[in-house]
Amino acid sequence: MSSMRVAQLVRRHQFELTEGTISDPGPGEVQVKVQSVGICGSDLHNFSEGSVGDMPSEYPMVLGHEPTGSVLKLGAGVTGWSPGDKALLEPAVYCYHCEFCRSGHHNVCDDLRFLSQPGDPGYFRDYVNIPVECLIPLPPGMDMDYATLFEPLAVVVHSMKVAAIKMGDVVAVYGAGPIGLMTVACLKLSGASRVIAVEPVAARRDLAKTAGADVVIDPRSEDPRAAVIEASGRGGVNVAIDCVTREGTLDHCLHVTRKTGHVVVTGIPPEPKVTLDYHVMRRKELHLFNVRRSNHDTETAVELMKDHPDLFQPIVTHTRPIEDIQAGFELAEAYADGVGKLVIRLD
Repeated sequence: MSSMRVAQLVRRHQFELTEGTISDPGPGEVQVKVQSVGICGSDLHNFSEGSVGDMPSEYPMVLGHEPTGSVLKLGAGVTGWSPGDKALLEPAVYCYHCEFCRSGHHNVCDDLRFLSQPGDPGYFRDYVNIPVECLIPLPPGMDMDYATLFEPLAVVVHSMKVAAIKMGDVVAVYGAGPIGLMTVACLKLSGASRVIAVEPVAARRDLAKTAGADVVIDPRSEDPRAAVIEASGRGGVNVAIDCVTREGTLDHCLHVTRKTGHVVVTGIPPEPKVTLDYHVMRRKELHLFNVRRSNHDTETAVELMKDHPDLFQPIVTHTRPIEDIQAGFELAEAYADGVGKLVIRLD
């Protein structure tokens, strides 16, 4: 047994740094020393609201599912890795045997384990034993903090498949948090001719411009529906992507999207139940899609990060040591100090 630090969320708005232990890795497992972990929007849901949609938080819980780290020990039967190797650490553990895994829909695996959910501790701790299949080599020269974007960017890559962007499409993105910013960047790389970002926080509107947004709209200073339709130049957008799902943004998407267009929901609504302007969607024959994490999209995400650091690197704006995780979450919750992606360091 080895001792380690563990950051536990013990109640809403309250972390405690405690001592824990970890055993040696089992057969087929690798023990990793966690180095950097990004704070995800779902982590903030647990911190701020005590739930993720209709899934209540179960305290104490260990969050964190955007990790990078270094190999420490190998379990029996593990080959291809050596102590000291740096890696991206996938938080999803699939069964590979259910009907959905066998049909290529691993993201909705019947027996999915996702580290950072109740019962499956996440990566805000010094060491983790994980199946060797969850390790992806860190590209040479890539910064470990920057590399934490691999997991949320894989979600965005998955959303691009769902959105089915065509060359020349005009797209509206609601919310310019980290997921929204990466969505803006991927839309431009996918051939969208105009990307309109709707975001109330000024610093994040600036980040959206850096990520490639052609138009940024402050919904607190103008009518966002009218502004998006005007900015589209064609009476509405081909695709609307909701990366925030707050304050009626899903209905906004339905109203600004042209007939037969696509509306994609990447964000997680805080409410257990969501209402929407169904008849607006019905009359336009809009196609409404939900995004459930990612589905073997990590390799594509990593290639994008390697090829386009100018688009993605600026999204990582802040780091904090594990000892300051409470203050880090409070900063991210308040959208303060120009924060984009905040990364917790355990090195």
